[in-house]
Amino acid sequence: MPGGVAVFDYNNDGLPDIFFTNGASSPSLRKESPHDHNRLYRNDGGLRFTDVTEKAGIAGAGYAMGATAADYDNDGNVDLFVAGVFRNILYRNRGDGTFEDVTAKAGIRSDYWAVAAGWFDFDKDGLLDLFVVNYMKWTPLFNLYCGDPARGLRFYCHPDVFEGLANTLYRNRGDGVFEDVSERTGLSRRVGRGMSVAFNDYDGDGFLDVVVTNDKLPNFLFHNVQGKRFEETGLTAGVALLDSGKPISSMGVDFADYDNDGRPDISIVALANETFPLFHNEGAGMFRDTTYSSGLAQATARRSGYCPVFADFNNDGAKDLFVSGGHVNDRIAETEPSRYKEPNMLFLNLGNGRFRDVSASAGEAFAQTARAHRGCAVADFDGDGLPDVVVTALGEPAELWRNATQVTARYVDVLPRGTKSNRDGIGAIVRIGVQRQIRTSASGYASSSLQPLHFAGIAANGQIEIRWPSGKLQRVPVSRPNGVQVVIEPE
Repeated sequence: MPGGVAVFDYNNDGLPDIFFTNGASSPSLRKESPHDHNRLYRNDGGLRFTDVTEKAGIAGAGYAMGATAADYDNDGNVDLFVAGVFRNILYRNRGDGTFEDVTAKAGIRSDYWAVAAGWFDFDKDGLLDLFVVNYMKWTPLFNLYCGDPARGLRFYCHPDVFEGLANTLYRNRGDGVFEDVSERTGLSRRVGRGMSVAFNDYDGDGFLDVVVTNDKLPNFLFHNVQGKRFEETGLTAGVALLDSGKPISSMGVDFADYDNDGRPDISIVALANETFPLFHNEGAGMFRDTTYSSGLAQATARRSGYCPVFADFNNDGAKDLFVSGGHVNDRIAETEPSRYKEPNMLFLNLGNGRFRDVSASAGEAFAQTARAHRGCAVADFDGDGLPDVVVTALGEPAELWRNATQVTARYVDVLPRGTKSNRDGIGAIVRIGVQRQIRTSASGYASSSLQPLHFAGIAANGQIEIRWPSGKLQRVPVSRPNGVQVVIEPE
């Protein structure tokens, strides 16, 4: 289950750096050697990285799972939250290349098994709040035998054996302290087995909504009611379950507009024989299961994945879908025709509501590198105008896949910046032509890609339209074609 990754610019040099989570010894759940340390790699340019973990003071403690990055204190430096098993850590970026553990001072608890998290401003007060995804009730003393004793096959127990948990929402008070508002906002009344989280405004009311995937339980869609409370609308909106009506092993999630109709859609990945669900936003608060009509059902029926991310990998103006490959059960091949280690997957967006599996043609190494992949993040690591992907794998080296696509399409990477509040522009919705993207801190599986928003195939006289979380609407011309254009929120 571990292996989240966060990509963010921790030292403000304009280059995307990489933070990897790491596990710990079991059953102690302690990092007993450098082998267990979380790792921060500084991007030095030219696809070269330096391990700055010790200098940054970010090696961590406990069994880490996921990570999410954003500037929660509006000081211009991106901070980091690490979710883990009974050990969450909030790191404040000092701005000098080092981080300070402010977990206790900030009022962040570590009482559950947390898998993932994300930053968003749910009440639109200009301060980023923290949503923590909790998995299930478990302790290191758990010792139930699951599997086939007669054959001597012991497996991980089915999730149904465990009692679920509610998720946690911390409201940012603005004084360095967070307040648990899970009960007040209605989130604590919904118990699941959370795996990942993503944010977007699915109904266009100006408030960010939340998708949480649940392991073998219906998924949650929390509708944000004017920044005061959340209504769970997954079932009525059509995203809690596939049309079959059966819950699946929902892993990671992304929440983005894949067909350029101006409404965010939802991609979820699961295990073999479950398909990778795709829910199309029909408007009026409703989604339609397009897993089969999109071609993803046939392409993924026998595949297992953890981390889905939408990105335009060939710069044609349509978001493609990357999925990290791997099954949860390391002995699955002994009971069914499935694989534990799998290559990653790439599905090309054909622009007509359908996707085609192009994994085999994405490169020989890409198609043949089978591992127990988990978290993933997207960024242009080499500055060539094409999104690349970093992926984690259990017990094996991480992977950095450089996008070598040969294209010349005009593009711009838009970086929204708040002034005094919400400095990262989290929640800003950016449009260029028919393309729509949201500045977000969470996507995939237990991972975070805090990067400029990539728009490709744009017109020479393109215009950037930004709907800021405050409600302000700003329009500016594309002035930095084939580069990064910073847009500052008007006072």
